Amino acid sequence: MARLTPDRRRIVRDAVGVGLAVGAYGLSFGAIATSAGLTVLQACALSLLLFSGGSQFAYVGAVASGGGPVAAVLTAVLLGTRNSLYGLRLAPLLRVRGVRKFAAAQLTIDESAAMAVAQDTPPRSRLAFWSTGIAVFVCWNLATLIGAVGAESLSDPKDLGLDAAVGAAFLALVAPRLREAGAGTVFTVAALVALGLTPFLGYGLPVLLAAVAAVAAGWRVTGKTRELEHVG
Repeated sequence: MARLTPDRRRIVRDAVGVGLAVGAYGLSFGAIATSAGLTVLQACALSLLLFSGGSQFAYVGAVASGGGPVAAVLTAVLLGTRNSLYGLRLAPLLRVRGVRKFAAAQLTIDESAAMAVAQDTPPRSRLAFWSTGIAVFVCWNLATLIGAVGAESLSDPKDLGLDAAVGAAFLALVAPRLREAGAGTVFTVAALVALGLTPFLGYGLPVLLAAVAAVAAGWRVTGKTRELEHVG
């Protein structure tokens, strides 16, 4: 195995740091999933197979609020569609073939995509993608197991306020993205739709429709931004 250069060591070091940081959310997810009624095995299966923090929290949030499985799954899938857009952007950089495509698809998440596109050469992009994706995958799944087992050992997870942690954890994921251009508008539209529909629709449906509204608002904001850039 070739010796890593200082730049490549830095990439791997940063990837491990990202993995450890994201793993902290995995602890929360495991605990929250168990308090919402999932078993340890079900919580771990979600992290292993779905492996998308936002979608997982959305699914558990819908379940915890009493929503049906269909609404929970649709909400999670809708939030996870952004990963397919990452795939389109990363395909020319990664150039994977065969079975490796399945592994690359599973590891295509916010963090691995961001690390990959931040590099200045394709080889560094590939190293950043794989090292970040693997680091996050390992840390996230281990943390989910620890959090789920720990919460299940409690007589009642609600004693620690874990029943209210879904919203807090989801806000923690969203907050850093509100600094992006147009994100505040998208957030406001989605929040108003969810709050406005909650008294009239069943559990889970307001969140699902709010996600649809957020996507529509996002497209609208992006379109206006591109028009302004073209005019400028």
